[in-house]
Amino acid sequence: MKTLKKIASVLLSVLVVGLVFTACKGNEEKPNNNTNPNNASVKSIRYLNFKPEIADKYQEVADEYEKETGIKVIVETAANNSYEQTLTAKMATDEAPTIFQINGPKGYINWKDYCADLTDTEIYKHLNDKNMAVTSEGRVYGIPYVVEGYGIIYNSAITDKYFALNNKATSYNSMSEINTFKALKELVEDMQKNRKELGIVGVFSSTSLKAGEDWRWQTHLANIPVYYEFKKNNVDLTSEAIGKISFEYAENFKNIFDLYTENSVSDKKDLGKKIVDESMAEFAQGKSAMVQNGNWAWSQINDISGNTVDESKIKFLPIYTGIEGEEKQGLCIGTENFLAINSKASEAEQKAAADFIYWLYSSEKGKSHVINDFGFIAPFDTFSAEETPNDPLAKEIARYMNDGNYTNIPWQFTVFPSLNFKEDFGSALLQYVQGTKSFEDVKNTVVSKWESESSMAK
Repeated sequence: MKTLKKIASVLLSVLVVGLVFTACKGNEEKPNNNTNPNNASVKSIRYLNFKPEIADKYQEVADEYEKETGIKVIVETAANNSYEQTLTAKMATDEAPTIFQINGPKGYINWKDYCADLTDTEIYKHLNDKNMAVTSEGRVYGIPYVVEGYGIIYNSAITDKYFALNNKATSYNSMSEINTFKALKELVEDMQKNRKELGIVGVFSSTSLKAGEDWRWQTHLANIPVYYEFKKNNVDLTSEAIGKISFEYAENFKNIFDLYTENSVSDKKDLGKKIVDESMAEFAQGKSAMVQNGNWAWSQINDISGNTVDESKIKFLPIYTGIEGEEKQGLCIGTENFLAINSKASEAEQKAAADFIYWLYSSEKGKSHVINDFGFIAPFDTFSAEETPNDPLAKEIARYMNDGNYTNIPWQFTVFPSLNFKEDFGSALLQYVQGTKSFEDVKNTVVSKWESESSMAK
């Protein structure tokens, strides 16, 4: 009897081992193609798209992702200028988005109860510049998904011509030597003196100060001193500390603004009539050597009738203002577009959403859509410097993003208090160049209007 029991026991053990081996072998023969095995219970996630112009492209991405993973991405798109209203309406329903967009730190303040902590997500680990993320108390709640950049665009054919002059008054022989405001000022002022030999009307294109056309100065240029002030004072951009500024670096703003207006194609008295399109046309037609603008200006330059600028000669230079340590300063690179994940969704849905975002910005198929269909400059190290939209200024942005020698300046004008503040700032700048206001008056306007508009916004 004991012998029979032993035999039965051995046979049972062999049977169990055989079943386990068969099961393991079966799993090897039938691999799970779902890239999200931890989210097997998740059948779908929702994405509320901000960009109507590429809604059909997002649908193609969603269809491809479902084929590959089995998870359906339901793409819904808000109409132009209605994203916040659409998001508010959707959040109160069973069709709330799993992935949505916030507009920088101010957007986070509005939606913080719905923003999941993204600090440990794979996509955040691959963000080139962690300072670009929307953070609060050391945690990450918004991740930029497309970036743009701006600085001083220059025509290297003209600067090279200057460096070859026998009678130039500076010792500079290359734009690589121009990495401070002092150097830039010396270069620009001597180029202005030699403008006839260089075949230009002025070094800089016109500083457009017509109402509604002055955003390059009251927003983009102003971003630099505000960034440095917030950085020096360790200001949390989601806190009430942004309600006041002292415009501590006003003199630095004045440095570069005066350089633009005093070495220009246009006389100061005419700047109140100038618009951005005219400024870009002056650069494209070779009347100027430099102009402050962003990578979006490539289409303006390329499409202008009478364009004389060789595509290979269009480069970016950081906006130097004389702030200490600016030798390593890069371009102003940022966005107003940040992805957030709905904290009210289940943990599995949040994980599925994070997996989708990472797939889109890391897989070869996903990246192809980002570059070729969306036309995005992506801020992640999963993209090489060559994996950018095919235009010279986008490639320059990628070059600065991927060069660890530079510290690029994030876009902090997303926390500027209001449109009224920016319009008052622009108006004060126009009065300054017209000689009816001192720059001290401009500084006082900036400080007082910032505080009053911030108070009204509460």
